[in-house]
Amino acid sequence: MSSATTPPDSDPTQRRRAHSMLKLYYGLNEEGKSTEQAESLDPCDINGPHFDPEVYLNKLRKECSLGELMDHESCMVKQIRSLDSDMQTLVYENYNKFISATDTIRKMKNDFKKMEDEMDCLSANMAAITEFSARISGTLQDQHAQITKLSGVHTLLRKLQFLFELPARLNKCLELQAYSQAVSAHRRARCVLQQYSHMPSFRGIQDDCHVIMEQLAQQLRQKFRDGGSSAKDLSECVELLLQLDEPAEELCDKFLSHGQSRLEADLQGLEAELKDSAVTDTVGSLVQKTSPGSNPVSPSSSASNPFLSPTAGTDILEFIDRGCNEFVSNLCLVIASYQELFINRPQEGELASKNIPEMANGKLHAFVDTLAARYFSLVERRIQEEKGVGDNSLLVRALDRFHRRLQAISKLLPGSAVPSQGTEIVVRAARERIKQYLSALQTFYHDSLTDVRQALAAPRISVGGTSVSGGGATSKDATPSLPELLTSLSNFILNQLKSVLASVHLFTAKDITFSNKPYFKGEFCSQGVREGLVVSFIKFICQSSRQYCESAGDRGGSTPPALLLLLSRLCLDYETSTISYILTLTDEQFLVQHHTPVTPVTALCAEAREAAQKLLNHYVKVQGLIISQMLRKSVETRDWVNTIEPRNVRAVMKRVVEDTTSIDVQVGLLYEEGVRKAHSSDSSKRTFSVYSSSRQQIRYAPSYTPSAPMDTNLLSNIHKLFSERIDIFSPVEFNKVSVLTGIIKISLKTFLECVRLRTFGRYGLQQIQVDCHYLQMYLWRFVSDENLVHFLLDEIVGSAAHRCLDPSPMEQSVIEVICERG
Repeated sequence: MSSATTPPDSDPTQRRRAHSMLKLYYGLNEEGKSTEQAESLDPCDINGPHFDPEVYLNKLRKECSLGELMDHESCMVKQIRSLDSDMQTLVYENYNKFISATDTIRKMKNDFKKMEDEMDCLSANMAAITEFSARISGTLQDQHAQITKLSGVHTLLRKLQFLFELPARLNKCLELQAYSQAVSAHRRARCVLQQYSHMPSFRGIQDDCHVIMEQLAQQLRQKFRDGGSSAKDLSECVELLLQLDEPAEELCDKFLSHGQSRLEADLQGLEAELKDSAVTDTVGSLVQKTSPGSNPVSPSSSASNPFLSPTAGTDILEFIDRGCNEFVSNLCLVIASYQELFINRPQEGELASKNIPEMANGKLHAFVDTLAARYFSLVERRIQEEKGVGDNSLLVRALDRFHRRLQAISKLLPGSAVPSQGTEIVVRAARERIKQYLSALQTFYHDSLTDVRQALAAPRISVGGTSVSGGGATSKDATPSLPELLTSLSNFILNQLKSVLASVHLFTAKDITFSNKPYFKGEFCSQGVREGLVVSFIKFICQSSRQYCESAGDRGGSTPPALLLLLSRLCLDYETSTISYILTLTDEQFLVQHHTPVTPVTALCAEAREAAQKLLNHYVKVQGLIISQMLRKSVETRDWVNTIEPRNVRAVMKRVVEDTTSIDVQVGLLYEEGVRKAHSSDSSKRTFSVYSSSRQQIRYAPSYTPSAPMDTNLLSNIHKLFSERIDIFSPVEFNKVSVLTGIIKISLKTFLECVRLRTFGRYGLQQIQVDCHYLQMYLWRFVSDENLVHFLLDEIVGSAAHRCLDPSPMEQSVIEVICERG
């Protein structure tokens, strides 16, 4: 106490230490001055200790001018004012601190005074308690041993009373079905009864308790086997049996068997719902009949629209909800209860050496895997029944709920393969959904083409009721609708594809739990949606369009030529812009990252252009064959030797010109005009002479005489060798002139070959002259090079002359009169 109350000034060592610390803090030397001041010895240093005003002023007067002195003075005045302001601020701040410190000290004095009073009161109370305790101890000192002895006897009597009343207590608990109290009471007395079992009285109590506990265990086993109790009662029953030293492995099997019976009931309910749904779908498909739509152009009016969801008894979301709320919830409850009883339960005594948790964990994994496999098979069956692709949100929400609820099993049972198997089911469902959407798009495309064909065929009945014959001719009511059909078909396909992409995009929504899986971030977007859906559908359009070019027969099968023309333009539009737009939209919408090889846009565009080219070539071939068929029949069915003198143009030639004009209008609706060579001014007035080829050859053979037919044929053949070769079936360009040129080449070439196979009389030759002149009057304006028409018509007339028995040509003026007359 003396050292604690000694003032600090009495210790010189502590005082020096504190003094040195203060000097170090304020930067002072041993003389009480700052280190900076100690180092400064310059008399002109205004901040130094050796500052001399006279020396400083003399130096300034010598070195500075008057203006500099005035500036220096103003600078010093500013510094003095700043120092004054800083000093006042320091004084005010320190003053406030001193005032605050004074208030704090005053408050501490008041608080310590109150605390001293309380401590004095507490000290007085403690002294009174000590004195009172001493008096009690002195009074009871003689009787302490006796009281301790009596207390021990009382405790022993209570224990003996508990032991003697134990059989009755157990019977009472058995009657009230208070099994837990009975087991707890028996466990408390079991060790004592075992220890004193050699004494007859304790032996009798032990035997009675053993018989009662056997009855209790039997009731617990019966309750366990009945299976009518709740999960909580079942857990309590198993826990009591374990406390009664029942075999743990047998209890595990019984517990899992009982849980399996409950879960089997849930699975059977799901299976029954599946069967009911299948029956409902079958009946609905037999009863449902859709009437054809009023608008044949719209694909949505088709009788079998794949994007319409079929009627089902229970939707998949309800099915998954039932499975999750019943089977998965009960399975999680069984797992949690089982782990609490057999795995997470503290092992004591002999149970610790049996390694029960490892055995129980193995049984639990096998149990969960078996039941989960059955549940997954039911879920997959229900997913496979989702054939309608109209509303994808139900399926995605159901899969999300299915995947989300399975995560509870992964938390309860780490290491289980059930969650990963559930994820695989979701992945397979997504892949199958993409296949369904691709199939639906393909069906939609076929249905759209069927509607287009119906729209093309409907106007073929003219107003007068007569049929418009000839596959190549299209009525005036039909031709204006071709651009509308193309626009509507393209829009229907594109809108449907956008709708499908929006539906598939639900698999990658942020609020879907499985969307963060690696498959849905990478492979699903690139290989699934882009390649498996979009690219496959584009390839399907090109391939199915090319199949229309494989029609058998001279007339091109049953495919309308207008459909070939429309599909060729559709494929060309795809190559130009649509494919690039669709793939760009897909990449942006699904954030496709091309980690794996994907089909480039250029390859798809090339395939679409190839399909368009093939379709257009086939269109030219079909239309050419249609006109050729008319010309061939007109040549083969006529007696050219005994025919009468021509008075007019044959009707078939007028029909050829009409059909060619109709085709020109039809092609012009979808394709641009194209480039023609410059036409001569007398193209429509060109004449055809029987010996025109021979007269042209006179330049190359001056000694040629027309009376030698062999020589004429020889010179004609020589002329053909040096003339430009005409490729009849060459690929056409994507314009109207090229298409019409191809059709006319095929038609005139057929006409030429048919003429070469016939024998003509005088009037037959003259009829060919009239017909060729009529064709030349109209056909030259449809082709890219009029010389091509002139050459082929020259060949036709020349061949007819060579095949004529009496080659007497008609006067050109007469031919022109007949052709102008009609």
